[in-house]
Amino acid sequence: MKTELLYRPSFAAARVQLDPGEGVRADGGAMLSMSSSVQIETNATGGIMQSLKRSMLGGESFFMNTFRSPDAPVELLFAPSLPGDLVTVTIQGAPLLVNSGSFLVAEESVTIDTKWKGGKGFFTTSSFFMVELGGRGQAVLSAYGALHSVELGSGERYTVDTGHVIAFPETLGYTIRRIGGMKSTFFSGEGLVVDFTGPGTVLLQTRSQGDFLSWLIPNLPSTNS
Repeated sequence: MKTELLYRPSFAAARVQLDPGEGVRADGGAMLSMSSSVQIETNATGGIMQSLKRSMLGGESFFMNTFRSPDAPVELLFAPSLPGDLVTVTIQGAPLLVNSGSFLVAEESVTIDTKWKGGKGFFTTSSFFMVELGGRGQAVLSAYGALHSVELGSGERYTVDTGHVIAFPETLGYTIRRIGGMKSTFFSGEGLVVDFTGPGTVLLQTRSQGDFLSWLIPNLPSTNS
């Protein structure tokens, strides 16, 4: 699998080239275009129970698409639903936890599972559901907005709103809490945050899907029944 990131940083897309016999898995709706000879399989990745858990807890598609090159090199383009940047990561055995909705595409050798890492807070729609990428191989993750990387030294602590987390290694220490009291949560819109403890790297996005929906929904035109 060879990957090239195009049109960065605002409206990025990933060009993926596969050699004969190679395959990638992508979330539903991620494929933008592809060579006509690409073979597509749609299945419940990891089995029915794993897919149910990923769908209900992680917000990911119940079924995932596998794209495979039959007997000649092929090209595919993948793009996320929301505008923003993309980043390529390499999984080398140590699991990477990825915020639900940021996973775009990965080699078949990368395993996909869901870990529940938090819950809903009072007066907020924020939640912290993570997709665990394991095994070995390459994956492409998406950011809503721009990408921001934070390198933490040993013992260094850093606090991030859960809606802005893209990914971090499972070895990184972290705790989840509700920030402020009930009054500040209600009026400021702040909710769950993650306190990370290094060493390790945290990938962040400058925009939050939850914040966008909180702005959008009240401004949608209403219809009279």
